[in-house]
Amino acid sequence: MSQTMKYCPSCGADMERRIPPGDNRERDVCSRDGEVFYSNPRVVVGTVTEQDGRILMCKRAIEPRKHFWTLPAGFLELRETAADAGIRETLEEACAAVEIDGLFSFVNVTHIGQIHMFYRAHMTEPGFEAGPESLEVRFMTEDEIPWSQLAFPTVFLTLSRYFEDRRNGQFQVHDVGLEKGSWKSMGLDMEPAGSPV
Repeated sequence: MSQTMKYCPSCGADMERRIPPGDNRERDVCSRDGEVFYSNPRVVVGTVTEQDGRILMCKRAIEPRKHFWTLPAGFLELRETAADAGIRETLEEACAAVEIDGLFSFVNVTHIGQIHMFYRAHMTEPGFEAGPESLEVRFMTEDEIPWSQLAFPTVFLTLSRYFEDRRNGQFQVHDVGLEKGSWKSMGLDMEPAGSPV
């Protein structure tokens, strides 16, 4: 793996890519004082919010995957719990107040260095609308979801498992890995519906 940092953020010295003593992986290490800097996965958190048998869906207003449908989700911030991140992202993207019912999916996306977590949730107040990161927000049945127009494979996987568990009458936590190239096997479109060819 190539060096990810050129200069030490603490002192400005050149960085080296090497295995530090007591470690077993290459890390970015300050050439001056040996301080080690770790590159860890980023965590995305969202909700599967159900109301009257329908799931809250957002059409993205931002890249990546602008104009595609997704569950409300985004990156975990410092000093917040994963559940709090799901609540915050749902409020930001769908202006919807929700309460968490439990962890539903934990998806390891190792090829891009991310973990995606989705919680089951329910509305605590009536009302929802598109936030700044959404073009449109609405509740959809399983048949209304535009499956090929979903923004990300983790959303496709989470929704598939959600509807399967709901049919079986019992929700469980799904801890799964997502392979590179899942887009094709899931049949996800590369261009949003209605875009010029």
